[in-house]
Amino acid sequence: MSLTQDLANLAAQNAEQIPQEAQAVMARAGNEIAQLKIEDKSLKTGDRIPDFTLNNALNSSISAADLLKDGPLVIAFYRGGWCPYCNLELRALQQALPEIEEQGAKLIAISPETPDNSLTTQEKNELSFEVLSDVGNQVARQFGLVFTLPQYLLPIYQSFGIDVAAHNGDENFELPVPATYVVNTQGQIVHHFVNVDYKQRENPENIVAALKQLKVAA
Repeated sequence: MSLTQDLANLAAQNAEQIPQEAQAVMARAGNEIAQLKIEDKSLKTGDRIPDFTLNNALNSSISAADLLKDGPLVIAFYRGGWCPYCNLELRALQQALPEIEEQGAKLIAISPETPDNSLTTQEKNELSFEVLSDVGNQVARQFGLVFTLPQYLLPIYQSFGIDVAAHNGDENFELPVPATYVVNTQGQIVHHFVNVDYKQRENPENIVAALKQLKVAA
């Protein structure tokens, strides 16, 4: 089963379980976020990524420049380990990791969660790739991906047992739009996926296909 189908199944399951009033509030927030035009303003194919250094789940520094010395880089921005759609994506990326590495590429995932919470996400999903902590969304901001959760949405999240502030270690309630980038060794984006609908994610098959195309072009 593909990641897209898994995500659709989860969305259908949630639609049955979440009260209609809450769904209406969530839909309103989604429409407002869509109006920000993040997909148009964020980095895309042809752009160069900023050089960045972030801490991994064990608080060790990882730099994009160092990663790109060895080959292409796949970057997945996700909202946090509290998001079930993100966890589905991360597990699908883990399954695709051998194919990604077969193309000589490295994979990293980035969220605004603190290193401790990133470690929890990494362990829960049994991930063997780097999960980096972008506290304050500084790197996601450079990619043009950041938005603020509407205040009226927060009680809904709290009713689900989601404490975004605790996960991120601040009270900004900022998140990145889920996004995936394939980057060549020169730091140029050769494939991108950005979607303000958090229920949509890039299929790992498309990531691998982009890496294979990059290999052919080389």
